[in-house]
Amino acid sequence: MNPKIRKVVFPVAGQGTRFLPATKANPKEMLPIVDKPLIQYAAEEAEAAGMYNLVFVTGRNKRAIPDHFDKAYELEAELELKGKVKLLELVRNIVPKHVSCIYLRQAESLGLGHAVLCASSVVENEPFAVSLADDLIKCPGPSCLSQMAKVYEQFGCSVLAVQRVPRDEVNRYGIVEANADSNGTLRVTSIVEKPDPQVAKSDLAVVGRYILTPTIFNKIAKVGRGAGGEIQLTDAIAALLKDEPVIAYPFEGIRYDCGSKFGYLQATVEYAMAHQELGAEFTQYLRSILNSK
Repeated sequence: MNPKIRKVVFPVAGQGTRFLPATKANPKEMLPIVDKPLIQYAAEEAEAAGMYNLVFVTGRNKRAIPDHFDKAYELEAELELKGKVKLLELVRNIVPKHVSCIYLRQAESLGLGHAVLCASSVVENEPFAVSLADDLIKCPGPSCLSQMAKVYEQFGCSVLAVQRVPRDEVNRYGIVEANADSNGTLRVTSIVEKPDPQVAKSDLAVVGRYILTPTIFNKIAKVGRGAGGEIQLTDAIAALLKDEPVIAYPFEGIRYDCGSKFGYLQATVEYAMAHQELGAEFTQYLRSILNSK
């Protein structure tokens, strides 16, 4: 039986330049979708998948992330004093007691591959997940990481979450070629970071969820700088393909690219419409706006 995935790496050292000036002092992962920051949605997805060791690879000016998951004594005391029980429970249960948070510092912004490599001393010789918080994935059933963990448990190799993207957007992603085997599983044959749309061989894009074997650390350490002058995780996965199989997994769910302003607004509107307390009122408000045009 293949080992259970216990650890998730969250690369959260990016500068969030597409959201400036909002991200000048506030991490993009702390941008809220209605009433929870993006990083909390990502942490909740990991916990729901039974991955209880959360490894955050942070950078400078990212104190808000560990502060969010830490205990807030003064706030909790004030809420308790005022009898605000529901809010108190919300604050106390941001991280369940069985979940541990580990924080590492990426001293230089050298790319996603380098951020993952920074976590090697904590992950050690275990398979692990990587979750990019600005890819918010809403699933009708089990979470994306839960789905991918089942694939790993069956095949025991690295798994990449993928979806098809418009051809003119392939230069924003790692793009894979994959062949379906007899049971329909997509086996990756090649992967390229941000190819030119005119020469890209596929429109199957890797989005912000990975399950990787520990062999990837050795591959990252050996690859040089790639696209954008950064150490690309995609290049390390390409090297991994020479030694191990890698599966492309088209997950069941909707992905919101919250690293873009349009995707962030889409997520905000749709999550607000589905919100237990605000949904009905907000939906009515949107309809009133549309009817007034």
